[in-house]
Amino acid sequence: MMSLAEVFTNVVVGYGLAVATQMVVFPWFGIETSLQDHMEIGLAFVAVSLARGYLLRRLFERMRR
Repeated sequence: MMSLAEVFTNVVVGYGLAVATQMVVFPWFGIETSLQDHMEIGLAFVAVSLARGYLLRRLFERMRR
């Protein structure tokens, strides 16, 4: 259960950081987006991050065997 709690917390914190970072960095590059856009972009990054984490874990598990 603690592993599930850790993963969930990591995803939620990562999502929040992604959205907050976009809101700060995008205007530096002249990119203006709505809060909804930021949230959707953040979800895309979360999906990529989850896939990356899963695939790397599987790769390292395979290498360990």
